[in-house]
Amino acid sequence: MRLSMESGDKTSSWDNTRRVEGFAGFGLVSTYRSRHISESLPLFQARRTLFSTSVNALQRTSDEDGDKRIDFDRLFKSCNRLHLAKLLHALVVVAGKARSIFFSAKLVNVYAYLGDVSFSRRTFDQIPNKDVYTWNSMVSAYVRTGHFREAVDCFYQFFLTSGLRPDFYTFAPVLKACKNPLDGMRIHCLSVHGFVMRRGWILKDVISGNSVVDMYSKLGDMSSAGAVFEALPVKDVVSWNTLITGYTQNGLASEAIEVFDMMQKEIAPNQATWVSILPAYSNIGALQQGMRVHGLLVKSSLYLDIFVGTCLIDMYGKCGKLDDAMSLFYEVPKMTSVPWNAIISCHGIHGHAEKAIKLFREMREERVKPDHVTFVSLLSACSHSGLVEEGQWCFNVMREEYGIEPILKHYGCMVDMFGRAGHLEKAYNFIKDMPVKPDASVWGALLGACRIHGNIDLGAFASERLFQVDSENVGYYVLMSNIYANIGKWEGVDKVRTLARDMGLRKTPGWSSIEANNKVDVFYTGNQSHPKCEEIYKELRNLNAKMKSLGYVPDYSFVLQDVEEDEKEHILMSHSERLAIAFGIISTPPKTPIRIFKNLRVCGDCHNATKYISKITEREIIVRDSNRFHHFKDGVCSCSDY
Repeated sequence: MRLSMESGDKTSSWDNTRRVEGFAGFGLVSTYRSRHISESLPLFQARRTLFSTSVNALQRTSDEDGDKRIDFDRLFKSCNRLHLAKLLHALVVVAGKARSIFFSAKLVNVYAYLGDVSFSRRTFDQIPNKDVYTWNSMVSAYVRTGHFREAVDCFYQFFLTSGLRPDFYTFAPVLKACKNPLDGMRIHCLSVHGFVMRRGWILKDVISGNSVVDMYSKLGDMSSAGAVFEALPVKDVVSWNTLITGYTQNGLASEAIEVFDMMQKEIAPNQATWVSILPAYSNIGALQQGMRVHGLLVKSSLYLDIFVGTCLIDMYGKCGKLDDAMSLFYEVPKMTSVPWNAIISCHGIHGHAEKAIKLFREMREERVKPDHVTFVSLLSACSHSGLVEEGQWCFNVMREEYGIEPILKHYGCMVDMFGRAGHLEKAYNFIKDMPVKPDASVWGALLGACRIHGNIDLGAFASERLFQVDSENVGYYVLMSNIYANIGKWEGVDKVRTLARDMGLRKTPGWSSIEANNKVDVFYTGNQSHPKCEEIYKELRNLNAKMKSLGYVPDYSFVLQDVEEDEKEHILMSHSERLAIAFGIISTPPKTPIRIFKNLRVCGDCHNATKYISKITEREIIVRDSNRFHHFKDGVCSCSDY
């Protein structure tokens, strides 16, 4: 049956009913012919009732100004599958309503809701006299199905060719499309922002301003997000939450906490505020501040909310208090994968892969369905602990039992797991057999493994692929430079550094933070500006002498400058994690734990030195780097030097 939007069939209602029901029946027979008749009959009857009811509704609507909304809300509410949407489309056509803008816009929307934007576009293109509502529907359809660039193109087509003026409702989906960090999207953001400003919507409506703040936050432009926030004449709780979330998600935890402190003086936080701010405390290890928030949440009973409770679990786990994280886990509702994912991830970054797998088995026993995040956490845990067989089991279970297709994060974890365990050839073959194109995370995992095991040839190959897919990530240049430096190939170091410098890339400075006396202190490598600088370096010199008496020998391969040995020793002693540890020793009571947080990986020499320091000071030193936790106690690390 071939249908056209131009159809204006005005035959009798009886004929219309027969034609639509015949079309519906044909679809039902083709869909259910392979089923037993006892299974198909109830479905057939329900579908027939739907179409008969719908035709009657259309018959009662005799003109364009009738009560269409009531009738067609009933019509489209039952439309939850694509083939049913096409049958309903047929109904609209044969009933002579295809030229109605209202009906057509509803069809555009329903196809998008069901995931087929191509039918949305075909329906939209056949609308003869499009109004603002239909253009808005098409832009929204593209955004809803993830076609963000097409959404922006459609908006420009609307604005430049239709002769109509976009209204307030046009910009919610357009701003959402602009939030995605696609190439060239920033210029569109500026255009849309300018349009909103010229219309004065930011001054009139706080929702528009919040959307622009969120747009810049998603693009990582927090200076613009902050400027728009400051210019808002009225700031509601969503405004504050949006800015806090932006800072947190862009790795600016200190700024997020500063905004939260200001917010508390202006407006009461809500559930979304706590979900936004708790990850900021996690990121810098502000345990005491996080615990104060926990106290507030206990008073309001919000800590039992699944999302707030999960953030608390994550905060305690990432601040090194795994026992407290487990206690909270047993209190919050566990019907979904969200809290399970958090506690599995926490055990993984602490190096407790066996416990993470045990929790996963409990999750299965509780009949909670895992998702792709669950398996990223499990595979990462296996990678950190060297559990290759268990990791392969998790990967197979994900695909075969739960039907979850691996995404690039899963492939990256598998490559990292094989590479760390020394199976570099297996890791490379795994990449070659991937059904999707490897991204930077996959090649980066292989390059990291090459650094660990000193495979310069495979490392050079991986770095070439990396620079092709992500040429602006300075971390990969540093990693390749380190591989050359470890074997003394300084010409290779100079070549890679020159390449990065010519591209205008700068190395991310390493820093370590420590919370002491209800205050977070941050140290950068070679820091000389701290008020206790002299005491810190004095403590480090004393520790260095004691470590050497116990057999410590500095590993100069972790100094990436071609300088004299005494200068290399001073550089190692000035690494940010050692400055933070020395500050912790002189600022906290003897034999109490010290918790350090580092934005980069802990270097091998500092890892070795911290083992000696834990033995000398009789302290547990807990270090969280960018990859995992290290618990140092009595001269031993929980990672077993893996």
